[in-house]
Order: sequence, then structure tokens, then C-alpha cells
Amino acid sequence: GNRNFPFMDTETVRHQLYQLSVHKSMGPDGINPRVLKELADVTTGPLLIIYQSSWESGEVPADWKLSNVIPIYKKGMREDPGNYRPVSVTSVPRKILETIILGAIERHLKH
Repeated sequence: GNRNFPFMDTETVRHQLYQLSVHKSMGPDGINPRVLKELADVTTGPLLIIYQSSWESGEVPADWKLSNVIPIYKKGMREDPGNYRPVSVTSVPRKILETIILGAIERHLKH
């Protein structure tokens, strides 16, 4: 119920979906941010159920624990592996939940 999960509701999830950048990479789960954003009216409900279930159980879907690590070129000779930095690409739904929880923590700390 909402009293166990006061910082998350349909509007919060939908707002985050509308804020998604469609140019971000999809994570290992293959969920495309463009699909989540453009179908926000359809995807909000199922995501809210997953988020509430995760919050209550203290567990997240297995896919959320995975990341694709991609080498991103910094500067210098491209042949030198030391000139790249690793970037972890994670699940978009996971990042949405992290953003919502971070917002709740920040609001709590301000009061």
C-alpha cells in the first residue's frame, strides 16, 4: 500500500518516464527508453507494481544487477587501452527507480 511506499505513486513514475532521454542506451535487459517514454501511459502501471514489490521485498529483478561495460575513448592514442574509461550501462527501469528513491531521500534531508 501507499503508506509503506509514500514517495512513489503513478504520477511520480509517469513523470520520470516523460523525463527519459530517448537517446540513452538500453541496458542488458533490452528495454528501450524510447518505448518506455512513448508508451508511458501503458508502462507506468506495471513499473509501479515492480517498484512497489521491490521495495516491499527488498529485492530487485535479476536483470537490474547486470550491466554492460563499454570502453569510452578519452584522449590520446586510440590504440592504447589506458586511454579509455569503462562506462556501465544498466537497466533503464532500474535507473528510474534509483532517481525516484534519491529524490525522496533528498526531500527527506531538506526537512
